[in-house]
Parts: sequence; structure tokens; C-alpha cells
Amino acid sequence: MKNFKQGFLIISIGLMLLTACNQSKTTETIATSETPKNIRRFGSVTGLKPEKIVYYKKLHAAIWPGVKQKIADCNIRNYSIYLKEIDQKYYLFSYFEYVGKDFEADMKKMAADTTTQRWWKETAPTQIPLPDAAAKNETWSSMEEVFHQN
Repeated sequence: MKNFKQGFLIISIGLMLLTACNQSKTTETIATSETPKNIRRFGSVTGLKPEKIVYYKKLHAAIWPGVKQKIADCNIRNYSIYLKEIDQKYYLFSYFEYVGKDFEADMKKMAADTTTQRWWKETAPTQIPLPDAAAKNETWSSMEEVFHQN
């Protein structure tokens, strides 16, 4: 039964990743008292080395102010990272909303930031990319959004 559950989990994650080749392009117009904003939601997943969990949590409990500011400057809102153990392996799930007009340009701006680069040098060794991300020399695997409700 355990092998069946593990196989099912691997197949489920594999199917999810196959369908998530591109990050979600979901756009939603939010009506507020301010100017309407287009929001794109992104979910992604990566592994986390068990021996690095405490360090990863410590880093994120005191995120560097420059990193936090760059995230905001690059039009990312409602950014969250969750940790989940599945079959004695650890996974991180991230979610954020992008409210800018040029995602690719904002991500290049973030990648060019020296403080963010130093942050990534701290966090990258704690993570275990899933096969699809590793094949593209990335850390996080994109996920397909299948449901959303405001």
C-alpha cells in the first residue's frame, strides 16, 4: 500500500508539472475604489533538504529588508511560502500575485539586484529542485492554477 501511495504521489506531481510548463497566465480585474488592477497569480513548488529546514525558516523569519523591498518594487504582492512533509520528503509551495504590467522585465530587474542575488545564494543550497526545474537550471517548478475564488 505504501508503494502504491508513493507511486500515486509521484505520478500526480509529474502530471501536475507536465501541465504547468508555463506559469499561470490568469489575469483578473479587481474592482476597488482605486484604479482597477490586473492580477496574475503564481504557484510553484520545490524540495527542501531536511537538514536545512531550521536554517531556511530562520532566514525567512528575518527576511533581509532589501529583498523584501525588491519583491515589492517588482510588483509582487501576497507572497507566501508553505512547508509540507510528504512521505518523509519536504516540499515548499510558494504563492504570489503579480500586479505589474511587464512580468519578464520585473523578474529581470529582481535577478539583477545584488542583494537578491546574495539572498538566493543563501536559499538555493537548501532547496532540491524537482526534475522539470532542474532540467531548466531553475529551483522552483511552476504549478497550474485549477481554481481560484476571491
